[in-house]
Amino acid sequence: MVSENSSPPGKSPTWLRMAQIGLGIVILILSIIVLVNPILGSVSIIIFLAFLLLFAGIEKIISGIIFAGRTRFISIGLGILVVIVAMIALAYPLGASIFVVLLLGVALLIDGVSRIIHSIKDHTSSRWSKYFGIGVGILSIILAAAVIAYPGIGLALAGILIGIALLITSIQIISAGVTGENQRRRLI
Repeated sequence: MVSENSSPPGKSPTWLRMAQIGLGIVILILSIIVLVNPILGSVSIIIFLAFLLLFAGIEKIISGIIFAGRTRFISIGLGILVVIVAMIALAYPLGASIFVVLLLGVALLIDGVSRIIHSIKDHTSSRWSKYFGIGVGILSIILAAAVIAYPGIGLALAGILIGIALLITSIQIISAGVTGENQRRRLI
């Protein structure tokens, strides 16, 4: 007879399986919400990161107040700056999301230009490799231009990728709960 807290050999406990199935369903629902409204996923990540920055800034301020030393005022000042940036991101999460997407668009543009220059100047690569590098650089520049001109595209793409990742994660968690496979044994 197997009790509620025990499980057959090689199987996870019943409570863990139920938790995996329940949490997997919650993640599945959230992934569907994000896939239906991808910008929501991107903005949610910015809000989460803003809270992390807020807590990090508060810690810097407290550390600067508590510990005396030459870096005390730098710690307090940088902590205040981090708190201000976090508060702006929390007050304007969509604007902060667009700003991050624009930064990524500029980085993609720089990468595209760099790939083209490198491919043209590289005399050791084959002709095929050079053309491929130039093509990838041109594609990067086109995507960067689209993201910079229409930041919503970048937000939506990031949201879709987040939604897909959550969907895959939810399926894995639910399947682990349904099968009862002992995850710890599999990792060892």
